[in-house]
Amino acid sequence: MENTNILVVDDERKIRDLVRLYLEKEGFNVGEADDGQKALNIYQQGQYELIVLDLMMPGMDGWEVCKEVRRKSNVPIIMLTARDDEMDRVLGLELGADDYVAKPFSPRELVARVKAVLRRSQAVPATEQPAGEPILQFPDLSINPELRLVLVDGRSVTLTPKEYELLYQLARSPRRIFTRDELLETIWGYDYMGDTRTVDTHINRLRDKLLKASGNKSSYIATVWGVGYRLEVN
Repeated sequence: MENTNILVVDDERKIRDLVRLYLEKEGFNVGEADDGQKALNIYQQGQYELIVLDLMMPGMDGWEVCKEVRRKSNVPIIMLTARDDEMDRVLGLELGADDYVAKPFSPRELVARVKAVLRRSQAVPATEQPAGEPILQFPDLSINPELRLVLVDGRSVTLTPKEYELLYQLARSPRRIFTRDELLETIWGYDYMGDTRTVDTHINRLRDKLLKASGNKSSYIATVWGVGYRLEVN
């Protein structure tokens, strides 16, 4: 991971200096921005493999930056929240953040999370299949593993990598119930420091996209209360 480029975005100089110090000790190259618009400009001009992004900033806040970045890129994002607020975490995950750290935080913990997120982003997904894997075909739903293409009623559905991997994992064993812990370990990895609400958040976003694509006919994913999720097809 040495020479990996990381962009640190925070309006507090002391925090940026602290994060830079610990990341550079680990061999990372660090860029900085003190507001959201500067962060977008710097990110678009450089080659960054991860963004450490503060939520609460004057002007364009971290949520807006995350939304803008996600329009064009799946670069990993770790959000810094001013407090350990569940709504902040959930909204950040819904917008596409990969992890979050609550302030005040341990710089060593942040570095550990940076390394964990980078390992997951650089690894071959556990659900990825070799070329030639057959298309998974269901009524009104098809999944092409080679192209990572999802069609509902013949229309392409745009999914994030994690949303696709969740759907593909469920579709490989239709009607089988997957627990939240099982999905968390399979999709995010054994070293993931989040919790099972991460699975719920991504499943909800995936359902919304499938439901909209189907014209509100089906979201294809059923909740088994107290257990987990399964793909529900006719």
